[in-house]
Amino acid sequence: MLKMKQILLIGLLIFFGAGLVGAASEKSDNLWQTDYVAAQAQALKEKKMLLLDFTGSDWCGWCTKLKKEVFNQELFKKEAPKDFILVELDFPQKSQLEEKLTKQNQALSKMYAISGFPAIVLTDATGVEFARTGYQAGGPQAYLDHLQGFVKNFQP
Repeated sequence: MLKMKQILLIGLLIFFGAGLVGAASEKSDNLWQTDYVAAQAQALKEKKMLLLDFTGSDWCGWCTKLKKEVFNQELFKKEAPKDFILVELDFPQKSQLEEKLTKQNQALSKMYAISGFPAIVLTDATGVEFARTGYQAGGPQAYLDHLQGFVKNFQP
């Protein structure tokens, strides 16, 4: 049943994502994408995993802390893209995203049953979840080690 749900939701994402390709699908640092379909295609091509960051960028304190202490640090920016395609799935309250992006993020939130923020979901290139985490204290090296623990236990 879960497999059928994933297939249906991926179909919806492809439908909504078609309009996002070519749009501003990457953040200014070029590491974080916002277009899930494009990120998934890149992950398949490069044989990488996806790191999905479900965040509330303008209201979630723990999200801001994770971004500041880990994601914005040079070590993370250098090391994480070796294994992961980074995808930011934002749920802002003070600003609005493009409608297609909002629908994509809502569909993904439902697909992965997100119940709180930040939610970091690790998936294979096809979108199958193999780990979930959130904020972890200790800075970028500790966080990278934390992620690698999940990767080591993942059997594709």
